[in-house]
Amino acid sequence: MENTQLQEIVSNIETKFPNASILEDNYQMTNITVAKSEIYDLISYLKSELGFGFLTDICGAHYPQNEGSEFQVVYHLHHLPKNVRLRLKVNLSLSDLSIPSMVSLFSGANWMERETFDFYGIQFEGHPDLRRILNMDDIDYHPMRKEYALEDETRDDKQDSFFGR
Repeated sequence: MENTQLQEIVSNIETKFPNASILEDNYQMTNITVAKSEIYDLISYLKSELGFGFLTDICGAHYPQNEGSEFQVVYHLHHLPKNVRLRLKVNLSLSDLSIPSMVSLFSGANWMERETFDFYGIQFEGHPDLRRILNMDDIDYHPMRKEYALEDETRDDKQDSFFGR
């Protein structure tokens, strides 16, 4: 972590959110993992107090091998004047797939949360219009979950092992 501005921001976050896990990955991206009970307050703090005015992305991930934290919601925030980026992560269990909506902080979160719901089934509490955005309304599953075969099961010329399974 070379950037002194980033170090100051991380120090502020550590002070305000002592339970946050802050790590730098192999690509020098700062990753902050918090409990879902803290994510709204953290993002609100980053926006109002530290100047992170751009929510780049919200996405989901499914790690079925992680019992008790099978799903993850990932937020990317950008402080444009300082050119500092943060990745925020919240782990969710299969039995409790809900997290607070960020639409009241960033209106652009609306469609990102709908996409995450559509593909992973994660419920965003307080979202103004949580419904499918890319898939057909009548499908009864969430296609990005790793619960489904990658290929048509009736085919015998493909093997999942060729696709990382």
